Amino acid sequence: MPPFTVLHVCMGNICRSPMAERLLLLAVRERLARLDVDPAGSDALVHSHSAGTGGWHAGEEMNPPAARQVISRGGDTDGFAARRLRSDLIDAADLVLTATADQQEYVVALRPDAAARTFVLGEFGRLLGALDRSALPPAEPTPDAVYARGVALVAAVDAARQNASALPTDDLDDPWGRGDQCFSRVADEIEETVQPLAAVLLP
Repeated sequence: MPPFTVLHVCMGNICRSPMAERLLLLAVRERLARLDVDPAGSDALVHSHSAGTGGWHAGEEMNPPAARQVISRGGDTDGFAARRLRSDLIDAADLVLTATADQQEYVVALRPDAAARTFVLGEFGRLLGALDRSALPPAEPTPDAVYARGVALVAAVDAARQNASALPTDDLDDPWGRGDQCFSRVADEIEETVQPLAAVLLP
């Protein structure tokens, strides 16, 4: 059922997954603006949220260098609070994007039935780039259309990976405790997946 729900997962939920959560939301809003649709309606189309495999930072704000990346790119960090991953969050997600292959394995161990909709973020972006999109359902900026297109997209990307494992280069480096330059590079890598994802959902 709409909205199309994307769950981003990393370790502590204060750096990589919050950046992915908010940069996907930003990309969706930018697509809507290009389509002359009010970006304020984005939440009815795509629900982007996140969690961490560990609960050490539960309730905390986004790590400041991560927040700076989101804000400098036009996004916002309002209302963000870190939380630990729960099984019900996985169950409710149409797509789960993890920062690393280890976290992908963690998600699938919790919920084996989520394997077909759980990807390393870089893996999903890599496979998406080579996908034939002509067979996807028609695109419209409506909740039902975005949901149908998103679910079909996830199934097509899963079929394209042909049970192959993610590549080591698909992982996002952990920028925790490192400088703004590292956070900027990781944010760039996140955008390389979430911007094309938004563009496929809302062409």
